[in-house]
Amino acid sequence: MLQKDIQVYLSYLESVKQYSQHTLNGYKRDLQKLSKYLSDQEIDKWKLVKEHDLRTFVNSERRRGLSPRSIQRLLSSCRTFFEFLLTEGQIQLSPAQNISSPKLAQLLPKAMDADLVQRLLDFKAKGMIEVRDKALAELLYSSGLRLSEICKLNMEDLDTKERTCVVTGKGNKTRIVPVGKKAIQAIRDWFMYRSELKQSKETSTKAIFLNNKGNRISPRSIQLRLEKLCLMRGLPGINPHMLRHSFASHVLESSGDLRAVQEMLGHSDIGTTQIYTKLDFQHLSKVYDKAHPRAKKDTKDGH
Repeated sequence: MLQKDIQVYLSYLESVKQYSQHTLNGYKRDLQKLSKYLSDQEIDKWKLVKEHDLRTFVNSERRRGLSPRSIQRLLSSCRTFFEFLLTEGQIQLSPAQNISSPKLAQLLPKAMDADLVQRLLDFKAKGMIEVRDKALAELLYSSGLRLSEICKLNMEDLDTKERTCVVTGKGNKTRIVPVGKKAIQAIRDWFMYRSELKQSKETSTKAIFLNNKGNRISPRSIQLRLEKLCLMRGLPGINPHMLRHSFASHVLESSGDLRAVQEMLGHSDIGTTQIYTKLDFQHLSKVYDKAHPRAKKDTKDGH
């Protein structure tokens, strides 16, 4: 009975909420852990689950060495599942409603300074692969795309004349983002090679970015190519998400427009975007500490 309800919920997340397979797998793992624990306690109906049972389950996972972040995700999975059961009329009260998630130390995203971005992107690309890689890096930084989003881009999504791109993000939500002049030029350079590339018979022919076999490029390939580009440019390791973070930080630093950055990043919650205000303040603090005469550290003689 427990497993059947979990499957119904997962089907709902897939068909109605349109969650990705990766997200669905996470929910499935978490809820199956809960189901096994309850079965071991001889609890075979969701309406019999009490707050104490859920707390004991979470504590058992903590003792097994689950990190605070994983505990937070586990509780989130349980909480949304019980809310679903509540709306379906299977339970009268959610056992998760009074259980708080552990607080996490907030890690600021890693962003590159503008000079480092220039060093990465300002070069004359030679040959098909280099031209494609430069176009990928330019677009990641120009428009703040997620790795999964740039992989899914199709030819019809990009308007080079208007310099805009239609992006399909989390939950299949679409947004229109601006594309910078340098990114557009890099993409046009890539299109000259792309048109000569022998493409596969699959739907990947629609994709903007292809591998050398004519298939849609994979997320892992982009990560590896970016690593190679960094080596070629003599730079420390840079991943696609760092370019997204750098885009957000630099636009916010120049404009101060948090809502605009939220829209461009595709964040449903502005609280997610607000972390970049802390990143920006961190930068301002460093400038202040270096520049303000009363902020500088004392020398050895106290002056």
